[in-house]
Amino acid sequence: MKKIGILGSTGSIGTQTLEIVRKEEDLQVVSLAAGSNVELMEKQIREFKPAVAAMWSEEAAKDLRERIRDLSVNVVSGMEGLLEVSTAEQMEVLVTGIVGMIGIRPTIAAIEAGKDIALANKETLVTAGHIIMPLAARKGVNILPVDSEHSAIFQSKHGENRSRVSRILLTASGGPFRGKKREELAGMTVEDALKHPNWSMGKKVTIDSASLCNKGLEVMEAKWLFDVELEQIQVVVHPQSILHSAVEYVDGGIMGQMGVPDMKLPIQYALFYPDRRPMDTGRVDLCKLGQLTFEEPDTDTFRGLALAYQAARRGGSLPTVFNAANERAVALFLQKKIRFLQIPELIEASMEAHRVTDEPTVEQILAAEAETYEFIRQKYEG
Repeated sequence: MKKIGILGSTGSIGTQTLEIVRKEEDLQVVSLAAGSNVELMEKQIREFKPAVAAMWSEEAAKDLRERIRDLSVNVVSGMEGLLEVSTAEQMEVLVTGIVGMIGIRPTIAAIEAGKDIALANKETLVTAGHIIMPLAARKGVNILPVDSEHSAIFQSKHGENRSRVSRILLTASGGPFRGKKREELAGMTVEDALKHPNWSMGKKVTIDSASLCNKGLEVMEAKWLFDVELEQIQVVVHPQSILHSAVEYVDGGIMGQMGVPDMKLPIQYALFYPDRRPMDTGRVDLCKLGQLTFEEPDTDTFRGLALAYQAARRGGSLPTVFNAANERAVALFLQKKIRFLQIPELIEASMEAHRVTDEPTVEQILAAEAETYEFIRQKYEG
């Protein structure tokens, strides 16, 4: 019986993880954490019976305690609650499905406690990869990627000599605005940006996909996950989302992982690695599919990707600024307070205003985030 914990249990990754738990009898949930969805958390607790559950606010936690007072579940709140969920004694694998830099401290705590990480929180490595990857190596902890692209790379490297990797081919669907030029993007609405052609994801990640900022974050994440140079990572637009990413080796051979666009596959692979379990998802019929196409990303139109490479090359605290500025910009766009094209503008202004700290500590990372939020508040929110 493998015992797991989930950060972000009421979100997209969390609910899909629990779908897998429902059909796999040798998975047991011991800890859950969510933001504010008390009603869904109550249902999850009654179904999966974890030992500990966390809500972000104490108000939500108090509501949850009242709802499940007939159960013997320890309900906690805040960052201390997330840390308790992440280090639950019996838990073996922590699924980090939480969104944002809030995931850094719980992930570090889980690694220090010897828990394997099924990583869906890309911000953790984007901002603190220089801390997390060496710590995981020292503790002998597995970092198992859940993002479809990074899972595909991980699968394509399995059993291979990592020193023989030539390039990582990181695929991108292109999102709902693929092929459009800047003048066409000027009038795009929130509703337009949320119409992803292939994937069902949360709103934040869907907007990031539309701007290609998500792919920029994934480039930074891949650099740390797979210990490669930035120049070894090539983003390739692949509209069909069938090849989820690939690895080219020094002999010119390319290994890739293909499948239908369904996040449950990489989640399940991370939970049972190195085993594979049957899944009742659809199958790719190559004959019906007919063709797979690939193209270069348009970084002049989708400037978020170019800015991500810029942040990654400089390193230090600048990736934190990119991530924090994008996070705030997406929130403002979803609130219809800024236009779509203002997302990269806001990111670039934040990066230009920042004084970079090399090798930042967790405290300095969080300080850079707070500084970026304040810069945006003053400049864009008045």
